[in-house]
Amino acid sequence: MDNKKTILIADDDVDYLFQMQIRMQKWGYNVIVAESQREAELIIEKTKPDLALFDLMMENEDSGFILSYKMKKRYPDIPIIIATAVTAETGIEFDSNELNGHNWIKANKFLEKGLHPDILHREIKLLLNQ
Repeated sequence: MDNKKTILIADDDVDYLFQMQIRMQKWGYNVIVAESQREAELIIEKTKPDLALFDLMMENEDSGFILSYKMKKRYPDIPIIIATAVTAETGIEFDSNELNGHNWIKANKFLEKGLHPDILHREIKLLLNQ
């Protein structure tokens, strides 16, 4: 029996997606990948991962928010990380503490893309209570 936790990663940047998949597999996780919001929505309908990592902007500027909303509606207990390069590209910053008051934002954590792998791994372990 496989006791590995499963992580769903959705990102339209296939290079980033591949790097994250390899990294998380090395950390001992099963990984399911989606290259679009739509592909991730289809996976969510059939699979319950232990954690999800969504890019904020894919087909739409708010794809990550939409996926988070749909995931939490179907599986309210699944932790979600939204990874974004929005701050680097636009200067708009997301603060996890600030998000707590916004019930429409269903992500548990916002992380900037380019985050050091050790920090990402620590955040995943915290959210999975490992």
